[in-house]
Amino acid sequence: MPELPEVEAICRKLRRQVTGLRITGGCVERPSVTRPQKPHWILSRVVGRVMDSVERRGKHILLQLSGGWVLLIHLRMTGNLVVVPDVRFRSPAVRAWLEMEGGRGLVFEDPRALGRMRLLRPGEDRTALEAVGVEPLSSEFTSEQFLMIASRSRLPAKLFLMDQGRVAGLGNIYAAEALFRAGIHPARPMHRIRRARLEALHGHIIAVLEEAVASAEHAYEAPGRLLETEEFVCAVYGRRGEHCLRCGRCIRRMPQGGRSTYYCPGCQR
Repeated sequence: MPELPEVEAICRKLRRQVTGLRITGGCVERPSVTRPQKPHWILSRVVGRVMDSVERRGKHILLQLSGGWVLLIHLRMTGNLVVVPDVRFRSPAVRAWLEMEGGRGLVFEDPRALGRMRLLRPGEDRTALEAVGVEPLSSEFTSEQFLMIASRSRLPAKLFLMDQGRVAGLGNIYAAEALFRAGIHPARPMHRIRRARLEALHGHIIAVLEEAVASAEHAYEAPGRLLETEEFVCAVYGRRGEHCLRCGRCIRRMPQGGRSTYYCPGCQR
């Protein structure tokens, strides 16, 4: 699943490619993508509008249109947003597309068709995502604010970090990597972690995401597709049975919240 760094990389590319362009047409190839909204209702309101900006909130992409309308997109497991030179040449996995002036197309690819697209009326974007937690790469994500929400939670550390209502955008990979750097066992309850460790974790969350965003901007193409220029190296994620790069013990995997959690039993306690 695309996590915050991959979604941010997508947004940065889209900003350079479609900002300021007018939407001249479009099609929803798979109506379930916009359910319960009707495709024709969405298209009738977006065609003719200008793409003012491309923003991100957690793992959500917000295409800000003229007049205050917003296309809210969540990529889910296999979704991707890309710009093609000619909208007529699109892959079979395209679930929806918008034609921009000049003929280029903004296409929503999604092989498993789990992603969602929703049109928000002017002003609705302020309330549609109010349940999403603090942005970890924003100025609001201070050490004091993180310590406050962490100390009140009895959730295991890994599940806490992946709770989108607390910290927006963190997913399986980067939560595991941040916990490894902070030396915190993923099953340890948050309210039992010492203040110094929590402060360290706050800093490592930011560092891991910043490194991953920089890498994804150069190397990320789509879920499961990374170019050889990928620079972010996972220390624990996906490395079950391999030796820890720090202490040499074998990396372990355990189930948590229906997902696989990777950790080092020597470095994380």
